[in-house]
Amino acid sequence: MGLKTLQFLALLFTALGLAPSMAHLLEMPNKIKLPAEQYLTVQQIYRGWGLLGIVEILALLSTLALAIRMRKQARAFALSFFAFLCVASNLIVFFSFVYPIDFETNHWAELPDQWQALRMQWEYAHAVDAGLYLIALVALILSVLATDLARVRRRRYRP
Repeated sequence: MGLKTLQFLALLFTALGLAPSMAHLLEMPNKIKLPAEQYLTVQQIYRGWGLLGIVEILALLSTLALAIRMRKQARAFALSFFAFLCVASNLIVFFSFVYPIDFETNHWAELPDQWQALRMQWEYAHAVDAGLYLIALVALILSVLATDLARVRRRRYRP
């Protein structure tokens, strides 16, 4: 697979992974204060979002593939690998802090006694995910720019 194709795929899947995380982050200030019944109603908008896991796996694999491809260009490699680590960290946060709550609340169809604490953890974990995806996207953009800058320098200084 060509370098530009890998860069495009890594940027695309990371941006697609960022979108739902940013949606969670942007709606959090209004949702976090809702009473129980309203919160349960609003949470139903996420039915079917489990399919976004495919995007997250593709973001993980494409950033890893790009990092491997960039291993001979120190700056681009470091930025690509850092993006991969951010995407991987996002999955760790999800499976450590979000998924157990989804399971415990039957995907917010039921409210256990400690639902407010679970809501706080669920919402803030999604906020962390948004931050990780945003950092990953910025790192990938910088990686692409570093790659292009390296090409320009090689062309300019050829004997």
